[in-house]
Amino acid sequence: MNERLKKVTTWLEEENIDGAFFTSTENVFYLSGFYTDPHERLLGLLASKKGDAILILPKMEATQARDAGWEAEMLSYEDHENPWEILGQKISELELQGAQEVAIEKEVLTYERAENLSEIFEKASFVDGSKKMNELRLIKEEKEIEILRKAAQLADYGVEVGVKALKEGVTEMDVVATIEYELKRKGIREMSFSTLVLFGEKSGQPHGNPGNRTLKKGDFVLFDLGVVLDGYCSDITRTVVYQSVSDKQREIYDTVLRANNASLKESRPGTRIGDLDIVARDTIERAGYGEYFTHRIGHGLGISVHEFPSMSKNNDGALKEGMVYTIEPGIYLSDLGGVRIEDDVLVTKDGYETLTKFPKELLVIS
Repeated sequence: MNERLKKVTTWLEEENIDGAFFTSTENVFYLSGFYTDPHERLLGLLASKKGDAILILPKMEATQARDAGWEAEMLSYEDHENPWEILGQKISELELQGAQEVAIEKEVLTYERAENLSEIFEKASFVDGSKKMNELRLIKEEKEIEILRKAAQLADYGVEVGVKALKEGVTEMDVVATIEYELKRKGIREMSFSTLVLFGEKSGQPHGNPGNRTLKKGDFVLFDLGVVLDGYCSDITRTVVYQSVSDKQREIYDTVLRANNASLKESRPGTRIGDLDIVARDTIERAGYGEYFTHRIGHGLGISVHEFPSMSKNNDGALKEGMVYTIEPGIYLSDLGGVRIEDDVLVTKDGYETLTKFPKELLVIS
């Protein structure tokens, strides 16, 4: 049994929870090393306080799971079979059908699957195991950090490609296609999320949709992208200006950059997480743009592009060495456009390391 699974079974024993059943792609990957999107099919990892660990998955993916390093028991099924019946039989063999408490992911498990589990565990009440998994995934191991560094380097490269693709008349989707094509040439199969390239006034939409808007002189250009590398995500935002920059644009950009740097300066072990949001928000508010910073300062980053913790101002938790998260202040004006500057940040023993390295000084692209 790997060390991560041992931590789960130890937790189950300490809390006197009979077993846990995790079904999210992310947590199954974290505990098994096997990453897949099963679509509507059941993928799950069963662990018991006695030390049992069983992976249930579609039969067509069994070889991949072994290749990924899963050495414990596997229950595989074909599409014409009922995986819940197979799982129920195994639980009966393990004498777990009388379990009193079973940990699940309450935010992930569908009502239909909860009903299936209730039929298998007839006497059990269900407790939320998500908090424990968030706690385990919060502090990154050195191997995870190295992957996240490489993923951030590829995100940097994506922005570099996007900047080089800018020319008058090009569309947002033209640039998206160029970025993703070049990243696929680097071996990237999947982006962390839909790549954003937004021109002009559209950059004033924090989560706008790229389309056929063409690039014009004086436009802000906002890039927001990330890659999935070996199961881990990166996430970067950079904003540039095409050909000419106004005083107003420069003022907005400089304000966001100061906010970004203010949050980074506070990034060290022991800092209250919510304070990273507060110092950036105060910077933007003092410049008169507080109402135009409409989201939290960032989010945790790892197997999921948005994971624990939320970097909102009301989070009283403390930063710890090994945490990875984003810092991404922004100002968004519907007529002029917007600026966001986002970095991936690792908390180190004495401070922080920015994993994303693409320059942050204002770039005016000629």
